[in-house]
Amino acid sequence: MMRTEVVITIVAMAVATFFTRFTSPAILGGAGISPRLKRFLKHVPTAILTALIAPTLFAPHGYIEFSTGNSYLIAGTIAALLAYFRQPPLVTMGGGMATMLAIRSFGI
Repeated sequence: MMRTEVVITIVAMAVATFFTRFTSPAILGGAGISPRLKRFLKHVPTAILTALIAPTLFAPHGYIEFSTGNSYLIAGTIAALLAYFRQPPLVTMGGGMATMLAIRSFGI
């Protein structure tokens, strides 16, 4: 059974997403966005995703760990290499997840 605060959080985030998604064109519609701002905004999702993932990859136990014992970093590196070689997202995510599963299952 889902807790009430989780439901409230999901609904609040849905409202916030709806509000920002549909009011932005109304506010910026007449003025337009400069090409420089468009180039800047193009990189925001990548930066946010990196900020969300990097702490888990580099410090899974609360401190920075560059070792073969850091399975998160190994799986993330494999996924990053697959993405670098322009593999489809499903292959990239599957490769990272398969690496993590192999490390955890076989204790590599």
